[in-house]
Amino acid sequence: MARFRRKSCITLIALVLLVLIVTVVLKALTPEDSPFDNPVGEQPVPERRNDNQIQRENDNKLVQSKMTDSAQSDKLEAALRKFPPPNYYLHAFYYTWYGNPKFDGKYIHWDHPQLPHWDLKVAQGYPQARHVPPEDIGANFYPSLGAYSSRDPSIIESHMQQLRTAAIGVLVVSWYPPNMSDDNGEPTDDIVPLLMEVAHKYHVKVAFHIEPYKGRDEVNMLTNVKYIIDKYGDHPAFFKYRTNTGKLLPLIYVYDSYLMNSEQWGKLLKHTDSNSIRDTPYDAIFIALLVEEKHKRDILTAGFDGVYTYFATNGFSYGSTQRNWDSLKAFCEDNNLIYILSVGPGYIDTGVRPWNFQNTRNRINGKYYETSLSAALQARPDFIAITSFNEWHEGTQIEMAIPKTGQTVYMDYLPNKPAIYLEITRKWAAIFGGERRKWQD
Repeated sequence: MARFRRKSCITLIALVLLVLIVTVVLKALTPEDSPFDNPVGEQPVPERRNDNQIQRENDNKLVQSKMTDSAQSDKLEAALRKFPPPNYYLHAFYYTWYGNPKFDGKYIHWDHPQLPHWDLKVAQGYPQARHVPPEDIGANFYPSLGAYSSRDPSIIESHMQQLRTAAIGVLVVSWYPPNMSDDNGEPTDDIVPLLMEVAHKYHVKVAFHIEPYKGRDEVNMLTNVKYIIDKYGDHPAFFKYRTNTGKLLPLIYVYDSYLMNSEQWGKLLKHTDSNSIRDTPYDAIFIALLVEEKHKRDILTAGFDGVYTYFATNGFSYGSTQRNWDSLKAFCEDNNLIYILSVGPGYIDTGVRPWNFQNTRNRINGKYYETSLSAALQARPDFIAITSFNEWHEGTQIEMAIPKTGQTVYMDYLPNKPAIYLEITRKWAAIFGGERRKWQD
């Protein structure tokens, strides 16, 4: 009996040892070697890695990411070297109000209505329908990019390339406060961040052109200037200009500034007013629109820092009439005002104002534009602002256009190529740069 117990113990010990050996062997197997499949829905336990392994992997990913970014950056810089250098004294008015179904759910601004004449008798003689894109758009020319959306990243990229082709250093974006827009559009402030990012890639700066939004006064102007500077002021593409006093400040255009009286503006712009924006973190260089000669006095009383003329139609207004530019220069010099002259390639807005043919200015295959640029240089402005890069409704665009015939017959740049006005701009940007250096000597 004792011998049987010893045999039983030996057998039991051997069995335990066998189980232990099998367990050790199974634990040593990798997941690929294991004879057992994972249960359905159960994930294999991740391999345990020490901190050094994790850090090495993260470092490798970071290096690979930096190498990719560096390659992309090198490629972009190589492409930029093919463009002329940007002239930051050459500005172009830019509009982000265009939309199409792909990016906006509908056409915006390309479907602009034909506006009635203020005289009812005259208005009865002209159509007052809404355009029907993409074949029929509210313009006399047709863009080479089609009825595009201003939200389309590829469109913004193409626009920056065109601006750089023309050596334009600053785009002046038409701006309404958040949730506000012109009568025929939708809010566009949310487009600005992407616009500035792409502009920065191309070394283009962005200035703001504050439009006459509903209820604009000195109180909400202060609020909106604060908004612009708080949201965009630190972005490297945000345009700033160093004044004669050495301050580096944003330069802000104010369209139809005369709609507010000089007393209202003075509360915002005069150093003597307790609510003034001057010498605060929100101070800026404010540029007033000068349309009529009498606006000179109002601009001085209001406390503006400079004037611009905007309109591209020679003879349309006092400010846009080229024979007045020398006297306007003297006025600005005498009153220490920044002088910004606006020039354009021509004007035609009968696509949206069919009765306004008297203000049409024929492009004459680029001669009108070159004459305007030459006249501007003779007046020695501080900046030249092109009206416009893409205001298609008024036919002032220098953006590329193509010949197009369908239900609507569009004007075009023939016999020149679509980029002709970009090329003219580039030529005069170089001349302007050379002349400015002479003026400073």
